[in-house]
Amino acid sequence: MLARRLTSVFKRSSTSTSSSDKAAAKENGTLGSFGRKAVSFVLITVTGGVALSAFDDLSIYRGCSSKAMEKVMRNKAMIEAIGEPIEKGPWYNASLAVSQQRHSVSCSFPVIGPQGTGILHLKAVRNGEDSLFGFLQQRDWDILIMDALVHVPSNDGPQQTLRIDISVFAPPSAATDYKSSEPEKPAKS
Repeated sequence: MLARRLTSVFKRSSTSTSSSDKAAAKENGTLGSFGRKAVSFVLITVTGGVALSAFDDLSIYRGCSSKAMEKVMRNKAMIEAIGEPIEKGPWYNASLAVSQQRHSVSCSFPVIGPQGTGILHLKAVRNGEDSLFGFLQQRDWDILIMDALVHVPSNDGPQQTLRIDISVFAPPSAATDYKSSEPEKPAKS
């Protein structure tokens, strides 16, 4: 009996609200709706920004790695070490560091051949200007430094690890005539 009376008292107090309480609840509902819309807008904006940044990073990775693979496939030392065909490894094993307002990049990704595997490291700079929709354009990258750590399994002993410099620039030869910008002085007699 006591339980029935207590439950009926609680039911009456919860259902009987004053008109001022109802007006306050309505006002809070309007503010709550605006708050939910604002939070939704902010979350969608942040998610879109993160997605565009990820898309831009993927574009940078694809441009740099394809340019690097062109050089790797022409490098005799790499072909001798891991064989042909040389393929790019999975993108999720790659690392990418972008700096200087996306004009400079440092990238590492795996390469795979029939005789072994390796990790290619490169540093590159971008040519061209920034634009509003620059991530939609193919970028031209100049590779400054590129080398590979190649792992070649061996049946006779331990696995061999080689370091191959792929970005070898041809130094000026000693036979090239060098002319200074100063005029020659006549010989004194």
